[in-house]
Amino acid sequence: MTIYQHIRHPRIAARRADRPVKVADFLPRGTAINRFNTKVALIITAVVGSMWCAYAFALFDLISLPAAIRGGASAIVSWVAQTFLQLVLLSVIMVGQNVQAAAADKRAEATFHDASATLHEVAHVQGHLAAQDVLLSKIAEKIGLDPVPLIDEETPSDEETSPGDETSQNPQD
Repeated sequence: MTIYQHIRHPRIAARRADRPVKVADFLPRGTAINRFNTKVALIITAVVGSMWCAYAFALFDLISLPAAIRGGASAIVSWVAQTFLQLVLLSVIMVGQNVQAAAADKRAEATFHDASATLHEVAHVQGHLAAQDVLLSKIAEKIGLDPVPLIDEETPSDEETSPGDETSQNPQD
């Protein structure tokens, strides 16, 4: 007779089969056209989202700077706002987002491994407690105490009981 019967949560078994989620897990795997389009999009994103592309855009934008200077103050403002900032900052922002995404992936993977380690440690604690339950039951039996009932038994949820069941009615009625 044990004092406690552990009922394992179903997510634990599913988690053991899982691995950390990666961006590649969300890429379309359907048709060849979808795979091709995704590959092209990833290549373009990698190229445009690099600092080398930002430098190339900045140099390209400098070609039109002399014309903007000749056009006066409003032309310079337009050149900065419409040409330089939009084109160069696009790449710089993408680089920053890539760095942040890589950091978030590392944090998510670390959290996954931390949670897995915690589950492993909890399983060992449960084993230790089960061994103690055996000893406590033997001690209780030797001194003449009745065994303690199980304290973690499954009970039907509200959804599983119908209004006519005795288990779902208020005992004070």
